[in-house]
Amino acid sequence: QIFEDALARSRGREEGLRSGMWTPAVDIYENNESVVVRAELPGVEKDRISVEVKDGILSLRGERKFEKEVKEESYHRIERSYGNFQRSFSLPVSVDQEKVTAKFKDGVLEVILPKREQAKPKQIKVNVVE
Repeated sequence: QIFEDALARSRGREEGLRSGMWTPAVDIYENNESVVVRAELPGVEKDRISVEVKDGILSLRGERKFEKEVKEESYHRIERSYGNFQRSFSLPVSVDQEKVTAKFKDGVLEVILPKREQAKPKQIKVNVVE
């Protein structure tokens, strides 16, 4: 606890509001049809999220506002970060930038980046010659 208290004091206010830039956790995976990006954005309102694809870069931006229902002085502990966020990712050339879609549900932003037709794996039937 001594180290924790000293570290907290060295950062500024001991149990204070952390605002400014923060970084949401992101999972990125690929299947045969698309590349999928999922970002955890709990507490972020849908209209405060921006998704942009330009020149082979996917950019996620937004803001999580501090709820003003309770005065800051009344909090015992504030561990969540507030303020703006921005994440950018280079896209593979196989992604069709014109067909990108995004949906936001239960605090998770899912961006689906479909692959171009020529980038999708092709199944080739093998004929048996007798």
